[in-house]
Amino acid sequence: MLKRFTFLICLVALFSCQTQNLNDEINRWEEQAARVEILRDDFGVPHIYGKSDADAVFGLLYAQCEDDFRRVERNYVWAIGRLAELEGEEALYSDLRAKLYMTESEAKAAYETTPDWLKELCGAFADGINYYLQTHPETKPQVITRYEPWMPMFFFEGSIGGDIESISTERLKAFYEQDSALAWNEADDVLIEPQGSNGIAVAPSLSESGNAMLLINPHTSFYFRPEVHVVSEEGLNAYGAVTWGQFFVYQGFNEKTGWIHTSTFVDFKDEFEEEIVESEGKIQYRYGEELRDVEMQTVTLKYQSGDGLKEKEFTFYRTHHGPITHQNGEKWVATKINWDPVNALSQSYTRTKLANYSEFKEMMNIRTNSSNNTVFADADGNIAYFHGNFIPKRNPEFDFSKPVDGSNPATDWQGLHSVDESILILNPENGWIQNCNSTPFTAAGDFSPKREDYPVYMAPDAENFRAVHAVKVLSETSKLNLDSFISLAYDPYLPAFEYLIPELLGAVGVGENEEQKRILELLSAWDYRTSKESAAMSFAHFYGENYQRAFRSASRFVNEIPNAKVPSADEIKEVFEATIAQMNLDFGTWNKPWGEINRFQRLSGAIDAGFDDDKPYVPIGLASGNWGALAAYGARAGENTKNLYGYRGNSFVAVVEFGDEVKAKTILAGGQSGDPTSPHFFDQAQRYADVQFKDVAFYREDVEKRAVTRYHPGESR
Repeated sequence: MLKRFTFLICLVALFSCQTQNLNDEINRWEEQAARVEILRDDFGVPHIYGKSDADAVFGLLYAQCEDDFRRVERNYVWAIGRLAELEGEEALYSDLRAKLYMTESEAKAAYETTPDWLKELCGAFADGINYYLQTHPETKPQVITRYEPWMPMFFFEGSIGGDIESISTERLKAFYEQDSALAWNEADDVLIEPQGSNGIAVAPSLSESGNAMLLINPHTSFYFRPEVHVVSEEGLNAYGAVTWGQFFVYQGFNEKTGWIHTSTFVDFKDEFEEEIVESEGKIQYRYGEELRDVEMQTVTLKYQSGDGLKEKEFTFYRTHHGPITHQNGEKWVATKINWDPVNALSQSYTRTKLANYSEFKEMMNIRTNSSNNTVFADADGNIAYFHGNFIPKRNPEFDFSKPVDGSNPATDWQGLHSVDESILILNPENGWIQNCNSTPFTAAGDFSPKREDYPVYMAPDAENFRAVHAVKVLSETSKLNLDSFISLAYDPYLPAFEYLIPELLGAVGVGENEEQKRILELLSAWDYRTSKESAAMSFAHFYGENYQRAFRSASRFVNEIPNAKVPSADEIKEVFEATIAQMNLDFGTWNKPWGEINRFQRLSGAIDAGFDDDKPYVPIGLASGNWGALAAYGARAGENTKNLYGYRGNSFVAVVEFGDEVKAKTILAGGQSGDPTSPHFFDQAQRYADVQFKDVAFYREDVEKRAVTRYHPGESR
């Protein structure tokens, strides 16, 4: 009896302690919320004002959760390796991949090493989300019920398809299940809309105002980033796109500087083939004259099943080159990537508070922004381009585009290239810089860097049609203002068809029947410009896709590719005839305006919402970046649709002019909110189609004029 009474006393004491701790925490959140004010403008964009940077971060995460908690949640469920708890067993190897590079205990250890200022921001990140959940009990977390300050260690950069996603989960599965029946195949990405971005910087000599200007044009999946403005009394005043769940503006600007990241093909990761030796129960690998122990760790991963959560245990392996990700023959392969979360978070946040080129360059020498190039402009009139950022030094005797011998110490990385050793363009004489995920050797026209001055691994990037297009319009431009800069960025010309259509006309002649003749006449008269009304655009799009499926060689027109397929006239005729048959079958006619096929539709706030040919849509005249569209609109047919629906490309777009005051215009695909009942769920869709940008309210007086609601976190809106 006494034991039971003692147990009850302890239980009551524990419960009282937990209640007191929760009350203390809520009091602390409420105190911080009182130091934060959120003003929502007429497009629902949150302008977050905090006393300190940490207060602003608290408000930023709270506002993101208001707009789309599911996307905040999804990013962290994925990043920390708990996706299978949400999506089932098929996501286990995504989770294992996360653990290969950092376990939860390692993330906590990394967090403990962060400087105090960053630790404070990580705490504010967690508090902002937790306070949202505390004040919105109707929002039920699916996996993570409490957010912790160490979690940003897993999600420190902001790119879509960042470094870790380049590691194939199929090859992980083939290795860690040790099943010879599992085969790994490269994804057939010939028709996938290019991931990446356009960045264009214009010098004062090419602007009407005499100020530098910047195009911020990420090409991501739609709704991947919302638009935010975050301000503190400690010098933070950043506007732009934030990746859901992160506490720094990823693509954007402050009053003095602006930055746009474009995906790079710099070789920033390598595969090391390890010679494995097993004896006396030990697994070792050869390194020079010695044998080293392979590090082994065991993790237990949970996954959703029909009858609840199940568990699966994995033992994974690491060498000093990195985790073992797959196997080539008898050799285990370790894949080494940039994994430096504390410095990467420091760089990502520091970038938002800088005042000039000198400070920006100093920040770039942290060198953790590995998967990106950066186009830059500032209020002093500087424009610049940084090709890559994290670039390992390698022994030139080895070809690092292929797996190298991990047993040879000479293949080890030899530190990192400094910014000055890397490809850097500053204030070129032509007055413009462009990068469209393309070679840096055309980034500034005749004033571009020279290929022979740099190691091959530093710039293996090829040319693409978007870059060809950018060089063309920039070479022909005169003085720009914000509106004419937008027009330049949305120029409808599609350079790929300047090559594909004449080749087609030469191969098929006048056609073999009346239908073919009509199509050929339409294409002959076409100016290679896309529009909603153009039937030539419709046919050209499907012809281009079928051409790439058949020959995979359109890029040969702008790159030297010795072994590229050059189709014969008969082969081109086959593709032409197949395209006619396909369009007649799918649409009832080949002669259909592009805007009837190419659609913008948002049916729900679900991450995978799907599409419906019978539901309302917005006609879109934009085209795929594959054909050289600067304003890229990646569209595809849904599971049960024939028409095409936008899913990636132009998402958040901004044009910015720096000077005594910063001026900017932006557009966001769809709208700010993921809630279908919100007026800002799809309120920018028609503006998006019509290229009708909104003016940015950057200064407090302008925000006040545009403010529709104002509140502190925790208050009703």
